[in-house]
This record gives sequence, structure tokens and C-alpha cells, in this order.
Amino acid sequence: MYAWLWRVLPGPTWLRAVLLLLLATAVVAVCFLWVFPAIAPFMPFNDITVDE
Repeated sequence: MYAWLWRVLPGPTWLRAVLLLLLATAVVAVCFLWVFPAIAPFMPFNDITVDE
């Protein structure tokens, strides 16, 4: 997948590296801003199984 991205992106090497960095940053931002909050209620991390 990374090789395909590298071949598809236009420009010289330094521009491809910058574009890949921006793309990776955008993917991480989308995950933290929309994907993770949307699935958080369905995750069992806050379920308490031990009673007092």
C-alpha cells in the first residue's frame, strides 16, 4: 500500500514525503475527531464488572 501511494503521488521525492506526512496526519486527525468518539460507546472499557 505504501509503495502504491508513493508511486501515485506527484512531484519530486521531497514533495511526496511532505504529502505523505500530511496525508498520515489527516488520517490520524479523522480517527481521533470522528471515528474513535463514534465507536467509544460500544467499547467495553468503561464496563465495571466488580461490585463493591
